[in-house]
Amino acid sequence: MEKMIVAVSVATVWSNPQSPRSIDEPALQNPAAIRPWLEGMTLEDRLDLYRGSRVQTQAVYGTSVLVVEEQGDWVKVAIPQQGTRRDAVGYPGWIPRCQLATETSELASQRRAEVIANKAWLYLTPSEPLIELSFLSSLPVIELADSWVMVHIPGADGIGYLKAEDVRLINGSMAPLPTEGHIGQMILDRAMQFVDLPYLWGGVSAFGYDCSGFAHSMHRYAGISIPRDASDQVNYGTAIEKEELEPGDLLFFAFEEGKGAVHHVGIYAGNGQMIHSPETIKSIEVVELSSYKLIQEHCMSRRYWG
Repeated sequence: MEKMIVAVSVATVWSNPQSPRSIDEPALQNPAAIRPWLEGMTLEDRLDLYRGSRVQTQAVYGTSVLVVEEQGDWVKVAIPQQGTRRDAVGYPGWIPRCQLATETSELASQRRAEVIANKAWLYLTPSEPLIELSFLSSLPVIELADSWVMVHIPGADGIGYLKAEDVRLINGSMAPLPTEGHIGQMILDRAMQFVDLPYLWGGVSAFGYDCSGFAHSMHRYAGISIPRDASDQVNYGTAIEKEELEPGDLLFFAFEEGKGAVHHVGIYAGNGQMIHSPETIKSIEVVELSSYKLIQEHCMSRRYWG
């Protein structure tokens, strides 16, 4: 399969080329106008992303994808870094062709600068901002300076700049697993920095997460690859009993008071609390498990970090 790379701040991955509505036009461009798109949607518009089965997932700037099919101005892709039982190659869906660029093997193998701030600007020159990037976006490194990292811009022969304080340097597509410290606490500490960020169905960026996209991204920050969806996440890792829970463990919730299909996931925050991205009408929050409205649906806890 041909390899391509996401060349916009956030590429929304649609169910099919007919899924976007007229109100979604800002999210289909290059550059993608992610903020205007989100701000332009009403609550009903946001709910329709799920109810209308429009959006599958998202991919941030620099994410590698594999081309599965092409249809006019659209490309069906598989996203290897987002594991799913739906497709062994990677999470499937459709992205506008204008939001993708060819990925060369030379650039794919270079050391990368990965954004670890919630959001960070990519600059065309150190004084000229170009694109606002999300947490975990990454670009091939060209050169290092004291306060700047020079990077290659996808789909162009030009260069860009990221502030050194906003990124970390990694080899390959993901940071290595830390060798010291409590990794679960590391996952939790990073998750806490997104409290009050509005929920977004299919979201995997600092502009909006859904429940499983949030868990997936916080683990990726800690160098741990887990499946994209809660229904897959619950099938891996190590099962953890209630009395053994530690920060960073995942809590899963299922319909029919825990006996049905898994539909939600949160991150254990210690002291009987959970942080999660709850639903379209809310934002990322910390809740007391004892009084959480879905506590009777808690069906399983899993640990991926130890």
